[in-house]
Amino acid sequence: MNHTRLLVAATIIALVVFVSFVLSVPRTNDTEETVTTQSVPMTPLVTIRDSFKKGLHTITGSIEAPNACTSVSAEASVTGDATSTQSILVAIAMSADEGICLQLPTSATFETSVEAPAGLPLIVTVNGTTATTSAP
Repeated sequence: MNHTRLLVAATIIALVVFVSFVLSVPRTNDTEETVTTQSVPMTPLVTIRDSFKKGLHTITGSIEAPNACTSVSAEASVTGDATSTQSILVAIAMSADEGICLQLPTSATFETSVEAPAGLPLIVTVNGTTATTSAP
């Protein structure tokens, strides 16, 4: 008879532990969905240098990328025509990193060339947004 009382007590304790576990574990529909977005900083400062020789502008510079995995490319083109104000548009594209990378800002360099008359102003964009520039 003593073993029956022990078995009933053990069953009751096990049942209490199981029920409290089931009630305390959060369900997937009980939790709030947290969306994490990687914040993209405002357009970074671009350091740029224009070298002109024999009708060819060679534009070099650097930009602060969010990490070392970010790729940076630049393309230069002449905007406007002979009747309107001409300028050189430097379009910088920074792609998002695709892998696991240490989130430490890194200076990325770029270089591009375009044939244009001397003395044209430079307009720099980063991913379509006008950037703030400085000369070295």
